Amino acid sequence: MQLQVARIGKPHGIRGEVTVQVLTDAPEERFVVDAEFVVEPARLGPLTLRSARWNKEILLLGFHEVPDRNRAEELRGARLFVNTEDVEDDEDAWYEHELVGLSVLVDGREVGKVSGLNTMPAQDLLVVEALDGQEVLVPFVAAIVPEVDVQGGFVVLTPPAGLFELNSPEAAGEPDDGGGER
Repeated sequence: MQLQVARIGKPHGIRGEVTVQVLTDAPEERFVVDAEFVVEPARLGPLTLRSARWNKEILLLGFHEVPDRNRAEELRGARLFVNTEDVEDDEDAWYEHELVGLSVLVDGREVGKVSGLNTMPAQDLLVVEALDGQEVLVPFVAAIVPEVDVQGGFVVLTPPAGLFELNSPEAAGEPDDGGGER
């Protein structure tokens, strides 16, 4: 399976470097010299990394196949992928595509389904669509998500009291029927 790790932005300088939007939590492991990337659209790749460096908060990448700014301009908007078979698996790490659709269990009963994963600088958030249609953001930490069973099709939560009620209309002080005076 392929995992998207970056989206190419605008060219930087005249030697073929490009800016990228980093979409991985481990750029120092993904963007190493001679790493190979699958590119979408496919006509633009594959690409082999020549250089990677930070310029303030922006990652700049150079590729062996991209000698100048003109070629770099052609890459704008392209997406970079790695084959997950080529990446060592961490036992306690999951990709979003593995989690989406899993049933969410609290005290043995289903309370919703995983609909996404927000990767944040401090910690990741599991996006859960509760049975009542509400979206609940759950800190993806072992204390709250002690079990992830991709093969079994579920995650187990031990949420703090009120987590699933936090976004409810009652908690926001809104009337249940959507009407009434304000």
